Amino acid sequence: MKQPCRILVVEDEAIIARDIMLQLRDLGYTALGPAASGEQAIDMLAELSADSRPELVLMDVHLDGAMDGISTAQLIRQRFALRSLFLSAFDGPDSLQRAKLCEPAGFLVKPFEEHDLRQALTNAFAGSA
Repeated sequence: MKQPCRILVVEDEAIIARDIMLQLRDLGYTALGPAASGEQAIDMLAELSADSRPELVLMDVHLDGAMDGISTAQLIRQRFALRSLFLSAFDGPDSLQRAKLCEPAGFLVKPFEEHDLRQALTNAFAGSA
């Protein structure tokens, strides 16, 4: 039997992160994290062996810390060859243009329903096949 896909959750609001992780588990995914900052996400990925790393990063665009989600996603893509599915309550054109540069797996606007998350993940994994 195939292992469920692993997804690292990077979200600086603890309640939202917990809710996303529960939704991921309900959808049959293995939720890793959460990481509250870009720096923490990179540290978590560096500590994992290549076999236990996630297949996708669910990344909030706006994070606490020195790096925002887009900068973090770019570094994660370069260093670990992982794509990010962006989450944001702010979908302004500047953020969207910056996000497109790191070839995201998708963009999901908060607040979202479970079926929106399911569809975004289906699209993200279909695009990486």
